[in-house]
Amino acid sequence: MKTTTLSLNREAYLRFLAETLEQDSLESVRRHLAVLDQALAEPPGALPQLFAITEPEAAVDLRPDILRAELKRISKAHTLNRARHYLRQLQAAACRVRTTGINDINLCRWKEYDEVITDSLWLVDRRDNSGAHLGWYWGNFIPQIPRQLMLRYTRRGDWVLDPFAGSGTTLIECRRLGRHGIGVELNPETAARAADLVQRAENPYGVQTPIFTGNSAAFDFAGTVKKLGIDRVQLVLLHPPYHNIIRFDNDPRNLCNAPDVERFLDLFGRVLDGAGRVLEDGRFLAVVIGDRYARGEWIPLGFYCMQTVQKRGYLLKSIIVKNFEETRGKRRQKELWRYRALAGGFYVFKHEYILLFQKR
Repeated sequence: MKTTTLSLNREAYLRFLAETLEQDSLESVRRHLAVLDQALAEPPGALPQLFAITEPEAAVDLRPDILRAELKRISKAHTLNRARHYLRQLQAAACRVRTTGINDINLCRWKEYDEVITDSLWLVDRRDNSGAHLGWYWGNFIPQIPRQLMLRYTRRGDWVLDPFAGSGTTLIECRRLGRHGIGVELNPETAARAADLVQRAENPYGVQTPIFTGNSAAFDFAGTVKKLGIDRVQLVLLHPPYHNIIRFDNDPRNLCNAPDVERFLDLFGRVLDGAGRVLEDGRFLAVVIGDRYARGEWIPLGFYCMQTVQKRGYLLKSIIVKNFEETRGKRRQKELWRYRALAGGFYVFKHEYILLFQKR
C-alpha cells in the first residue's frame, strides 16, 4: 500500500517544535501540539507558515499518519521531561540522517519504513508478477526476497552479485531500487531470455545489470568485477537448485545433477568461494534454499548449506523461514500430497530458508 507524505517548511516546523520545547508545563505542551495536529488534519489551519514552501530545498517531507501518532504519544506523556524527550526525537527526524552505513534507512525516521521486514518469519501471499517479473522459470524465487535483502543490506549505487541468475529476478529488482547487479547463469538459453527481460525492465537510476553465461563453480568473478570497474560487491545473493528436486537440464556441472548430497555441497562450496572473494569485508551474503525428501527421509539441505558457509568463516546473522503455498509442481496436487503425507508419516513442505551471513 502506497503511503502519502506531506511537505512542510523545515525552518517553520523546527521553530514550532523549539517553541513547544520551551513550554513550562505538560498542559501548555498539549495545547501547543493540538494546534499542529489540527493543521495537519486540515491544512493549513492556524499554521499557514508551515505550508509556505518557496523552494524544494526548504521542505521536509513527513508521513502525516506517523507524525500525528507521535503528537498523540507526546500528549499522553506523564512527565514534562518525557514529552521533551519525544519532541527532541521529532527535531532529529526533521534535520538529521543516521544510518548503519550498509543501507539507506534513516534510523531517525525508522517508523516510516513499513515495507522493510524485521521478523524471521516471512508470510508472503503471492509472488510479485508486476513489470518484467513474469514467473516463467521453474525454480525462480519471488522478487520480494531480493527486494527485502537489498533494502536492508545495500545502499543505492551498491553492487549485488547473483551467481544463480535464473530468470533475472534479482537484477530486475536491482534496476527498480537503483543497485547495480551482476548475474551468472549456466544455461545459455535461460541466460539469453533473462537478459532480454532485464534489459526491458525500467531503469530509472541508470544502473548496470549484465548477465553472464558461465559455470559459477569455476567462474572468474574477480576478473569480471574488475572489467566492470569495481573491486568488490556489497551483497551476494545465492539461490541454488534445491539439489535434484527440479532437473533444469542434463549438464553435469549443474548442481541439480549432482549424484549425491556430498557432491552438491562441494559444487555449492566452489560457487561460494568464488563469489565470496569479491564480497566486501563486513558485508552480507544470503542463501535462499529449501530441504528435500529422498527415500522417505527428510534431507536438511538448508542446514547443510548453512554449515558449508559457516566453515568458511562467515558469521551467521539470521535464519529466516519463508512460507510458500503454490509451487508449480504441487499446484494441482494438493489432495494427493495430503494423502501421501498421511500415508507416509511426513509433513508437506510449506517453507524455505533465507540464511543470512556476514563476511568477517
